[in-house]
Amino acid sequence: MNQTDSTLRAILQDVLGLSAERVARFDASTGLFGDLPELDSMAVAGLLTEIEDRLDIVIDDDEVDGELLETYGNLLGFVEDKLAA
Repeated sequence: MNQTDSTLRAILQDVLGLSAERVARFDASTGLFGDLPELDSMAVAGLLTEIEDRLDIVIDDDEVDGELLETYGNLLGFVEDKLAA
């Protein structure tokens, strides 16, 4: 697990109030929006803001779509791409 992965898991844990054990079991195919009741439309904004703050990136509105939050792997890949840019 790399630093970005660890940070993203910590953000999900903190923002959504998930247990460390539950977040540790997430893999690339773990469903997020629509699968985690804690991640509703209100929580999305808080989650994205926290990702921006902790990882010092900017997420533009036009980058946010259903696919981004479909799985943990999609979200992690997006964050890693933003950090590499």
